[in-house]
Parts: sequence; structure tokens; C-alpha cells
Amino acid sequence: MAYLEGNTLRNPDTISYATGYMQSSKKDKMNENINIAVLIDGDNIPSANVKEMMEEIAKYGNPTLKRIYGDWTRPGLNKWKNLLLENAITPIQQYGYTTGKNATDSAMIIDAMDILYSDIVDGFCLVSSDSDFTKLATRLREAGMLVIGIGEKKTPNPFIVACDKFIYIEILKKLSEDKTDTKESIETSVDKITNKEINLISSSINDLSDEEGWAFLGDVGSLIQKKRRNFDSRNYGFEKLTPMIKSIGVFEIEQRENSKSRHKLIFVRKKKP
Repeated sequence: MAYLEGNTLRNPDTISYATGYMQSSKKDKMNENINIAVLIDGDNIPSANVKEMMEEIAKYGNPTLKRIYGDWTRPGLNKWKNLLLENAITPIQQYGYTTGKNATDSAMIIDAMDILYSDIVDGFCLVSSDSDFTKLATRLREAGMLVIGIGEKKTPNPFIVACDKFIYIEILKKLSEDKTDTKESIETSVDKITNKEINLISSSINDLSDEEGWAFLGDVGSLIQKKRRNFDSRNYGFEKLTPMIKSIGVFEIEQRENSKSRHKLIFVRKKKP
């Protein structure tokens, strides 16, 4: 059954709730088919999951500009070459001028600012696990850009919180078709829901609840994302926020009729003792 979360129509069978987390003004941007510049730090991102990354980015807008930065004379980047053709990503050559210094970061930052002032995109996706891009993400958001970060779980927190949303590459990896490998992969890659997550959800509900304790789930998800940029139900093995909340057992979910649409509205509150 389709339902509304915020201003966005959701189909729980096909769409991840994670795509609904953004600030209100940026939600409007995301609901439009906005243009996004995808800038990839080839020195700090593995090549294995490029296809999954591009599919994820497409949920937020149209990746009209796709570039990857690195020293392509280095053997370590050879794995990228075929993938660049398959995904229409333009490689940008940047030689390392000095040992121990990363010239790739500077080139990517300069290009990002040029793109910002060219006024050809509405948002950026910065693909890196490097905290050197923290100031860049902050500056782009100050200019009103939607900023999505993608990186590994080792990414430093300052870069994560500088983005509107941060997505871990690990949750984009496709599970093996072999059932045994799938179980092992789930056990090693899924985070456990702790009191920290439960308190985050509970406090967000309290912040938005009416006199009876009910809060609109779309607003709850948006507030959670503002409080923790890297929050994603898929980190915990759930495609959407609704089943994750249900699994915790301390919250109740209610679907309500919408007088303006045939689609249900989802509300949540903490169970009464």
C-alpha cells in the first residue's frame, strides 16, 4: 500500500525510506528531478560498488556531471578504468607533486567551487572517506546546495555531519546469491540497534508529538536525519524506517486516512505502559 511521508509518496515495497530524509527546503529540491554533480575521490574509494553508488545517487536526482579524481599513472587505479566507461564517469588526471601530499583533494575542491558558481547543478554528491572535504561540504551547503556524502564506515565524523545525508558504501553492497554467503554477510555488515538509536527515535517523536503522543512518521524521519546525518535504516538491516521501528517493540504505528488523497498517513508514538 502506498502512503505519504512528508510531501513524498512512498511505496514500501519498492522505495527505501532513507531517500526521504532531508531538510524541508531540500526536500522540495529532491522531489524535483534536480541535477547533481558527482565528484569521486579515486584515492580513497574502492571501485567494487560503483554501479550501486550510481543507483543510490539516482534516488536523489539526475547525476548530470560525474567525475573521478586521481593519478591514473598509478597501478592502484587500474580497476576503475572499465567501470568509468560503463558508468559514463569522466576521469580527471592529477599528478602527485610531492610524496605524502594529496593533490587529488585540491583538484576536486577547486572543481567543486567552479561547478558551484557555474550554476548548472542543484546539489553535490561527494564520494570520499576523507575528512579533508569537510569544509567543502560545509561551504556548498552554505550556498544552498544539497550535499550527499558517500564513503566507508571509517569516514571521520566531521565530514559526515557536514553533509545533509551520509551513506555508507557497505550498505550498498549487493548480497551474494548464495544463501550461506548471504547469512554471513548480513551478520558481519548489519549494525545492532542499541539504546542510542532507540533514544534518538524516542526523543524525535517527543519533539514532534501531539497531546496524545502521536507524531507524523515523515517528520520524525526528517528530524532524525537532522540530528544524525548518517542514520539509515539499512545500516540495521531494514529497507525502511517503518519496519525498523516496529521491530524495536516499544513503539506503535498507526495508519490514518488522508482526506486529500487515497494514500495512508503513517503516525508513530511510544507505547503506553
